Order: sequence, then structure tokens, then C-alpha cells
Amino acid sequence: MGSSVKLAVYPGTFDPITLGHLNIIKRASNLFDELVVAVGVNSEKSPWFTPEERCDFIRQSAAELKLDNVRATTYEGLTVRFAKSLGARVLVRGVRPLTDIPAELTLMMANRRIEPDVETLFLIADGELAHVSSSLIKEIAGAKEDGVLRSFLPECVIEAVRKKAAEHAPLR
Repeated sequence: MGSSVKLAVYPGTFDPITLGHLNIIKRASNLFDELVVAVGVNSEKSPWFTPEERCDFIRQSAAELKLDNVRATTYEGLTVRFAKSLGARVLVRGVRPLTDIPAELTLMMANRRIEPDVETLFLIADGELAHVSSSLIKEIAGAKEDGVLRSFLPECVIEAVRKKAAEHAPLR
């Protein structure tokens, strides 16, 4: 029998972290001794929040769930190489069943070519969260009712999302 896998990396943009992300984080943290939630820094994207703010949101959310084996950090470059540099043998990928599968399979095959000993573990988002994305959050961020955002976001993120939505609101 092979050695146990103690460390996994869950990469993403997390701009902002959603309840869908947290669902994956919680489930993955039960499978590994340590889960590194890796905030990718991509100069081609225009995120609402800085990488440091996104890491802070992840840390706060994990602490609220008492997930003491989760840490957040930033990285640049190829995800699979970053994971390898940490000694991780597993990349955790959260997928929404209908929209993410083709792209995720392509990425998985490329990663296996680059680092054959790093596996990809797909976790399907729970049904009620399967449609949640950071892009959706940005579209609905101006919703006046707190209940709307609470059904998609951890509490520690809501006020920051509201402020960003106001900054990005189209001028009338």
C-alpha cells in the first residue's frame, strides 16, 4: 500500500470566497491532514479584492467553521508546480457539474503531463451550491436584502462585497 496523502492544495481565484468554495474546503479538510487554499494571482484578471484580502476572507471563514487544518496563501505561475513545491500530491478541484467538467478534464490532463505524481481530486459542489460562482456574486452583489447574499456568501465577506458592488455600480 502507498503512503498516505497528508497535504492537498485547493487552488482558485476566490474573488470572493463563496459558500460553494467553503463546502469544498470543509469536505476536503476532512480528507487531508492539511489543506492549503491557494489564491492564484493572475495579472490578466481584474479581481475585486486583493490576494491578501481574499486570503483573509478564507482564513476568517475557515476559523468560523473551526477548520484548524486549513491555511490560505497566494501563488503565481503554474498551479501544479506550486503544489509540487509544497510537497502536495493532490490538487482539489471543486466542480459545478454542468459547466466545469470539460475545462477541468483538459486542465487535469495537462497537469498530469507536467507533474505526473500530482493527482487531481474532483469534488462536486453540493446541489444547493452547484450554481454559485464568484461571477454570479458580482452580478447580484447589489441586492438590497441581506438574505440574498447570505445564501451565497460567508458572513465575513458580505459587507466587503456590498462596498465593492457600490464602487463598481454603473453611473446613472
